Amino acid sequence: MTTQFVIDGLKAAIDGKEILKGINLEIKGGEIHAIMGPNGTGKSTLASALMGHPKYEVTEGTATLDGEDLLEMEVDERARAGLFLAMQYPSEIPGVTNSDFLRSAINARREEGNEISLIKFIRQMEGKMKDLEMNPEFAHRYLNEGFSGGEKKRNEILQMMLLDPKIVVLDEIDSGLDIDALRIVSNGVNAMRSEERGFLIITHYQRLLNYIKPDFVHVMMQGRIVKSGGPELAERLENEGYDWVKEELGIVDETVGQA
Repeated sequence: MTTQFVIDGLKAAIDGKEILKGINLEIKGGEIHAIMGPNGTGKSTLASALMGHPKYEVTEGTATLDGEDLLEMEVDERARAGLFLAMQYPSEIPGVTNSDFLRSAINARREEGNEISLIKFIRQMEGKMKDLEMNPEFAHRYLNEGFSGGEKKRNEILQMMLLDPKIVVLDEIDSGLDIDALRIVSNGVNAMRSEERGFLIITHYQRLLNYIKPDFVHVMMQGRIVKSGGPELAERLENEGYDWVKEELGIVDETVGQA
């Protein structure tokens, strides 16, 4: 069955202030969707609300993955259902090695008694780290502690590759990456593209979409998706900015106050 992720009329608030004002989006397996928009329009709020961050209260709407209601699930249940979020600012977890974290995350998605063997896990992890040009020593370092911005982003992609999710949300994965790191991270994402997996990429820049070709591009403003198109839409935004969208749709130049 083809993966199907449907967001319908999603509204979310923080401290009583509405940030998302009715998001509608459908992502099927094999598709890459990109969301672009000015700062403060709710893009990162969308990612966090979908993953179940307690800071964000969903007030209306639904989000389903293959017919299952994600919003009724706890965060770990959403991950087990196949939703993955690569965060803009990955957390550091002192005292927990990268390899221990990754193996625990894999086993959390498996039935009891069907845990991945240590040898199989090491082989998979080392192979993916090689693909991402990561130093093998990073497997034994505490999770993200002392990692550079680019190293943290590669580590997020390593997690994605090992967990094999159905829907991947990448929240500004290109932030802080130099050209080489951007290429490596993008190659990792492209290697995971399949008919069983869909992607939602949140970004400010066309440069990422030069490496990861989207099927659909959406413009988000004031907590809503206001315009959709193909890759050419991202190119026009890069060249002309967002003023033409605001003028075309009669949007007043204001933000909702969140990324």
